[in-house]
Amino acid sequence: MKLSDIADNAGSRKKRMRVGRGIGSGKGKQSGRGGKGQTARSGVRIKGFEGGQMPMHRRLPKRGFNNIFRVEFAEINLDRLQEAVDAKKIDAGSVVNVEALVKGGVLRRAKAGLRLLGRGELKSKLNIEVHGASKTAIAAVEKAGGSVKILAPAKEEGEAA
Repeated sequence: MKLSDIADNAGSRKKRMRVGRGIGSGKGKQSGRGGKGQTARSGVRIKGFEGGQMPMHRRLPKRGFNNIFRVEFAEINLDRLQEAVDAKKIDAGSVVNVEALVKGGVLRRAKAGLRLLGRGELKSKLNIEVHGASKTAIAAVEKAGGSVKILAPAKEEGEAA
């Protein structure tokens, strides 16, 4: 076996169709695009056109809306906090806030703030600073001997003080 003997299996690579090379080639004149008009041109196509029938996307009713004032919080549950303490990603002695969690690799990004949720159990005594917390989460943290400080929501630029 020599390097020059190596070749692909027969039929594994197909030649590209060369269109528009005369009527005798079988793919000449209209080059397999059918007749004339919009569909024969490049760059345009009637998307969702159903032959004059009312298209599906216009037959269905509109639903819901997107709230442009929505505030997205990063969320964390108690069990994830406990796992992070056990794995020494966050220091139980210092204040646990968004910056500490992002720096420790527990959260990916801060978003508009942090919200603490009550799934799981917390054994460590933690001083937590969050922008929101559920009642069950606050109760569980205080039961473990820690404290929860609720921060004011971050003011947007241009908003009156």
